[in-house]
Amino acid sequence: MNLLLLHADDLDAEHCALIHGRRLQHLHDIHRAEAGQTLRAGLLGGNMGSALIERLDSHEARLRLTLDRPPPAKLPLTLILALPRPKMLKRTLQTIAAMGVQTLVLVNSVRVEKSFWQTPWLTPDAIREQLLLGLEQACDTVLPNVILEKRFKPFVQDRLPALAADSLKLVAHPGDYPACPRALDHQPLTLAIGPEGGWIPYEVALLQEAGFTPVQLGPRILRVETAVPALIARLY
Repeated sequence: MNLLLLHADDLDAEHCALIHGRRLQHLHDIHRAEAGQTLRAGLLGGNMGSALIERLDSHEARLRLTLDRPPPAKLPLTLILALPRPKMLKRTLQTIAAMGVQTLVLVNSVRVEKSFWQTPWLTPDAIREQLLLGLEQACDTVLPNVILEKRFKPFVQDRLPALAADSLKLVAHPGDYPACPRALDHQPLTLAIGPEGGWIPYEVALLQEAGFTPVQLGPRILRVETAVPALIARLY
């Protein structure tokens, strides 16, 4: 935890924060924190800064806050991602939050097993937990927007055009396609990444009809947890 991420209900009338549970345990076990120590802190959805530990015991920590800096800017990126397998989903959510993705759409694909949609890791609380871990890692306070789309064709034909409007549209897919571009700077982008093994041809064709251009990273087939950070780092 590189940033102590605070929530509105942690705050008291004196603009101090009272910390319990996992975050308190982390202060004890990892930071070896003591009263008088200053930590990096941020308010979820708000500013970042420092937190002075005024009191710390086994039950509670009281922190005096100075939150005077904005969080890092989000990438102008909407990521369309075929739903990964549950174990990979947790790590991927953390990575997406840590890298500053603005909007994530988890979508169905022929190669996505139906059972993946039944995982408890897709509940709003479970998704939020992994995203918070990513924010804590990267020192950010703003959660990505997350959208679940269980039907690929209606999403691509009916809702994706508005979502991707006024952005560069790319679909990452192995094959004889142009190389993925580099260093887009602040250009808005909608990027579609398929399941391991890639989208099926029908799905690529639907995305192309929606204005997406296929690009590739080379001949190797990458796991989703590798492809996501590799593509984001190359593009931005």
